[in-house]
Amino acid sequence: MGLFSTANPDLANNMNQPNADVTLPVQMQLEAYNAKDIDAFMQWWADDCEYYQFPSTLLAKGALEIRERHVARFREPNLFGKLVSRMAVGNLVIDQEIVIRNFPEGRGEVDVICIYEIENGKIAKAWFKMGTPRLD
Repeated sequence: MGLFSTANPDLANNMNQPNADVTLPVQMQLEAYNAKDIDAFMQWWADDCEYYQFPSTLLAKGALEIRERHVARFREPNLFGKLVSRMAVGNLVIDQEIVIRNFPEGRGEVDVICIYEIENGKIAKAWFKMGTPRLD
């Protein structure tokens, strides 16, 4: 329960799905990420949120630092996160994504595992484990 893939958009968007309330902030921030809409993206992050490179390297603390990080990222012309699968357990949401990026070496993609801790309808903490980029 709480495990679903975006291969079935009806299932992914069904708000009667168990854990749907905890997945909503994650889904909405992903949609805003793909639209490169920084204001829509940031409304899903808590003011005192923490953003980590897995397992414990703090990359940004607080909404202002996360905003600055993503304003720069959203300048990438090919940026896009494709959700492969999502799992929710309690207040944790775990996404498997393939992210298209513009790396210094060129355009490519990278596998990413994203772990989000949700509190009061917002992302309180997030951890990201990136694979090895694959250039086009």
